[in-house]
Amino acid sequence: MANTTSTMKKGEEKMGGNLGEKPRDLAGNVSEKARDTATAVTDKTRDTATAVTDKAREMASNFGQQAESATSSVATGMKSLAESIRENAPEGGMLRSASTTVADTLESGSRYLQEEGLSGLGDDLSNFVRRNPLPALFVGIAFGFLIARATSRS
Repeated sequence: MANTTSTMKKGEEKMGGNLGEKPRDLAGNVSEKARDTATAVTDKTRDTATAVTDKAREMASNFGQQAESATSSVATGMKSLAESIRENAPEGGMLRSASTTVADTLESGSRYLQEEGLSGLGDDLSNFVRRNPLPALFVGIAFGFLIARATSRS
């Protein structure tokens, strides 16, 4: 009888051992699949983020090129307007002097835009606001008020 009991125990241990290993194997497989899925999701997220970043960079570059092109067009238009003012200015007197001053200012602005571009304009504006914060604040408020009035009438 002792022999049967020891045989049963061995059989139970064998069966119990197999039953205990299956959940461990299953848990290992689930854990491995979860790890693989997490890695795949991470890779996909990284790829998507990279694609979005690249697209945003490309769009910003295109926008920058278009803005610089528009700035160049504005500068050319200013220069053309200055030449037109000079050609059509009266021969003498105060109007001639005012026309010449306006034409000179337009040419100077045109030259500035062609040399500095939008980035130079932005830098100069930032420096002006740093040096003169209160006047810049008042100009901003006045500008906002004018925009509000113009849009509320429409």
